Amino acid sequence: MSSLAKFDFLADLQSKYSHQPIFLQAVEEMALSVEPLFEDPENGEFYKRAFAYMTEPERMISFHVPWMDDAGVLHVNRGWRVEFSSALGPYKGGLRFHPTVNDGILKFLGFEQIFKNALTGLPMGG
Repeated sequence: MSSLAKFDFLADLQSKYSHQPIFLQAVEEMALSVEPLFEDPENGEFYKRAFAYMTEPERMISFHVPWMDDAGVLHVNRGWRVEFSSALGPYKGGLRFHPTVNDGILKFLGFEQIFKNALTGLPMGG
């Protein structure tokens, strides 16, 4: 059982994205890091709601890119862009094209980018 289960306010997230274990692991690790905030008697409920809100991207764009190799064979690659939060400024991130990449991996990267940018003081979202 994931220790994410100990955060009852994230139960909905666990059930919706059980097929994205890498993303859930990132959420779990961040929740454990800021757990003392959730226990604050005055603002704990606010921190829980804010954290839960930040676990859902503002936008996810999926697309395909058709291309032809040198032998004339048509291939189609899948691509995603995940935009989590524009609260601090424009989104920062990139596009990924690889057969092993999926939306859960990109949500993991985007979720962590929010905190990375905030902690470095960059006026950018994730």
